[in-house]
Amino acid sequence: MARVPTGESVLARAARIIEAFGIDDSTLTVSEIARRAGLHVATASRLIEELVRCGWLERDGRRVRVGVRLWEVGSRSSPTVGLREAARPFMEDLHAVVEQHTQLAVREGTEVLFLERLTARGAAVNFTRVAGRLPLHASSSGLVLLAHSPAEVQEQVMNAPMRAFTEHTIHTPRDLRAALAQIRRQGYALCAGHIHPDTTGIAVPVRGTHDEVVAALGLIVPNDPSAYSQIPALQAAARGITRVISHAAVPGR
Repeated sequence: MARVPTGESVLARAARIIEAFGIDDSTLTVSEIARRAGLHVATASRLIEELVRCGWLERDGRRVRVGVRLWEVGSRSSPTVGLREAARPFMEDLHAVVEQHTQLAVREGTEVLFLERLTARGAAVNFTRVAGRLPLHASSSGLVLLAHSPAEVQEQVMNAPMRAFTEHTIHTPRDLRAALAQIRRQGYALCAGHIHPDTTGIAVPVRGTHDEVVAALGLIVPNDPSAYSQIPALQAAARGITRVISHAAVPGR
């Protein structure tokens, strides 16, 4: 069990309890939460009961789940809500044409966080999920976001170990630096077999009101030469999202 930092506040401990829930965890036991949060079981149990009374967590027999109240507040106040709303119509149109996974992502530290995903029966293999994360260096969306990130973020990624999901995953600083430069030149990332050997990830930047990159719009398609043909449609959808964002930000409109 991890050591609890001296003087850690109750709020910090409660945050670690909530963050113990992973993307695949619908419920956890108190012992599992305590272990992941680095807390004694008695301490975790007491804090869990407080969070249950607040509606942030819920009891399901002997197991615990994230509460509806937590989802409600997060959904209402998140700064990503406007981005998702702006992107959704264009994602739906793109998805109807391509009939493959269509997804929207933002950078969160040195990871890519997926905000939205549309899928279809029989589509290519895709490991990403809504609210799921991947390292920036490994996916097309992550590479687009990293290519337009501050230099210190790029150096942080390059100086850390880079997990190789397949033999094609970029995992050296030299290759990553070259890939980021190419993405900035050509305006998109195309990653054949970087996460799964049978799929290709394609992503393009979505820009904000000051031409800054605020998100990445991506597709996951079969790993074959036809992947390149999807780039124009993907870029057109990203431009549409950018126009909506820019229009909404202009006072008086």
